Amino acid sequence: MLDFFTIFSKGGLVLWCFQGVSDSCTGPVNALIRSVLLQERGGNNSFTHEALTLKYKLDNQFELVFVVGFQKILTLTYVDKLIDDVHRLFRDKYRTEIQQQSALSLLNGTFDFQNDFLRLLREAEESSKIRAPTTMKKFEDSEKAKKPVRSMIETRGEKTKEKAKNNKKKGAKKEGSDGPLATSKTAPAEKSGLPVGPENGELSKEELIRRKREEFIQKHGKGLDKSSKSTKSDIPKEKGKKAPRVWELGGCANQEVLDYSTPTTNGTPEAALSEDINLLLVFLIPSPSFVHVLQIRGTGPGGQLQDLDCSSSDDEGATQNTKPSATKGTLGGMFGMLKGLVGSKSLSREDMESVLDKMRDHLIAKNVAADIAVQLCESVANKLEGKVMGTFSTVTSTVKQALQESLVQILQPQRRVDMLRDIMDAQRRQRPYVVTFCGVNGVGKSTNLAKISFWLLENGFSVLIAACDTFRAGAVEQLRTHTRRLTALHPPEKHGGRTMVQLFEKGYGKDAAGIAMEAIAFARNQGFDVVLVDTAGRMQDNAPLMTALAKLITVNTPDLVLFVGEALVGNEAVDQLVKFNRALADHSMAQTPRLIDGIVLTKFDTIDDKVGAAISMTYITSKPIVFVGTGQTYCDLRSLNAKAVVAALMKA
Repeated sequence: MLDFFTIFSKGGLVLWCFQGVSDSCTGPVNALIRSVLLQERGGNNSFTHEALTLKYKLDNQFELVFVVGFQKILTLTYVDKLIDDVHRLFRDKYRTEIQQQSALSLLNGTFDFQNDFLRLLREAEESSKIRAPTTMKKFEDSEKAKKPVRSMIETRGEKTKEKAKNNKKKGAKKEGSDGPLATSKTAPAEKSGLPVGPENGELSKEELIRRKREEFIQKHGKGLDKSSKSTKSDIPKEKGKKAPRVWELGGCANQEVLDYSTPTTNGTPEAALSEDINLLLVFLIPSPSFVHVLQIRGTGPGGQLQDLDCSSSDDEGATQNTKPSATKGTLGGMFGMLKGLVGSKSLSREDMESVLDKMRDHLIAKNVAADIAVQLCESVANKLEGKVMGTFSTVTSTVKQALQESLVQILQPQRRVDMLRDIMDAQRRQRPYVVTFCGVNGVGKSTNLAKISFWLLENGFSVLIAACDTFRAGAVEQLRTHTRRLTALHPPEKHGGRTMVQLFEKGYGKDAAGIAMEAIAFARNQGFDVVLVDTAGRMQDNAPLMTALAKLITVNTPDLVLFVGEALVGNEAVDQLVKFNRALADHSMAQTPRLIDGIVLTKFDTIDDKVGAAISMTYITSKPIVFVGTGQTYCDLRSLNAKAVVAALMKA
């Protein structure tokens, strides 16, 4: 039984709706629009909202959406057929009203579709009942039951006897087939020294192979010998000098080319090298102003984070190299441009298949997880299928533009985390703002916690660092070193005697949840603005450590839970985030468990343009990337620029 079926335009006008139950369909449909359609996650045509399963179909030609909802405990096999039939009939019946493409015409139009829908629903239900469930085949009906028991009993010596009989039969067949040819080929066999005659009995397998090989060489080897002789005779020979050897697939050794007798060092003249050394010495001994520039690099005026810039100098060189080639083949470029044009026709799956395959391979090569690359391409195909193209637009450019728009939309998820605004809101309530960092081992949680501490200090907030990593040796000492360095950069003398950064530690082997609770209480009493909780690194499959992390988050209820992941991972990013969220949900004692709120992406400076991990992490969690780590100093912290990441991702 269906709960509802609704048809609405992409502009938000509901054209027709069927209500199977008294509950309203507004909430589930709005959740579908907000979580799937607006977020470009249309790769899968089903969506689950609370106790309902929603299936939908997009009509890109007329900008329509068909949605059906039913209880997720039911398995309705006719739903896909019903959506296709309703889509086809509704388009054909109200084509003229829809083609006017104006909101006023759609509002004034009357879509009396109730009787047609009930007829299609009844036909779909009857067609599903006609298909009787397949019954399992009994043992009496199988072929094994028809065999006698004696034929299935095998003795030890029977197999060897059967093999010997089969080998004799095969040998007799070969003798019969080779009989007429044996008389004509005795001469070459005698020359080659092969044993021929009845006294030798049957030929072995190796002798037969050797005989056939020699016959093949005698037939086809004459042409090869002639060609090899002609190539040898063409090579000129000089008297008294040994000619250098010339390889067929290689180049020749030319002594003039290999002469590098000019005074150079590593391919550069010595004069230029000495100037470079002088310049290098200038940068190795910086002035005090240069040190000050290093300290404030990465933060704008007022401690604001700079946007991430993924452009490189290779792009400029590539554009300069492509300019001369474009002027040479102007005519060829014109015909190549006209070759892929689509003249005002609707796109089909066959038109986009080759382009989408290349796009999927390109995304996987850029470190996007394989499953997510497939879902992205499927979402683009659903978005463009049936869409009418312009006269001067190619399939490749249209698919690429749609994929870029989808990627930008994915990197700008539903919730935007603004830490500075939230911290000021917590200050008005006279309580500290608590941030918990979690992640696997070795991704840089403590280092990026120190970077975020420096960023908060630059914005004038006091920070308390809670050392809750009581498992790893040296974790507390690492945070103590960071606290000492940050205190040197922001001493109390510059802030009216107020301590801006402090470490709260209780040693090793203690309960992390208890230490975090004491740190939050200490920060509330001492007036600290922010509490940054550092946790131990743990693999996503370690159940005891994941239980301890869920306990820490449930007991202390932090304002923000940040997952720290490195940009080097591909498919592993999906596994880590899915299992972290699942473990937090399973091991939480609350009725509505607290999951990951945002992502810190580290080691972004080591991946060049392979930025696919950002897409994978954001797609799988629908959570924003709050910070991006781009180096090893306190200033190497950026905010994510979605367009720059997508440009680097789409770069060939």
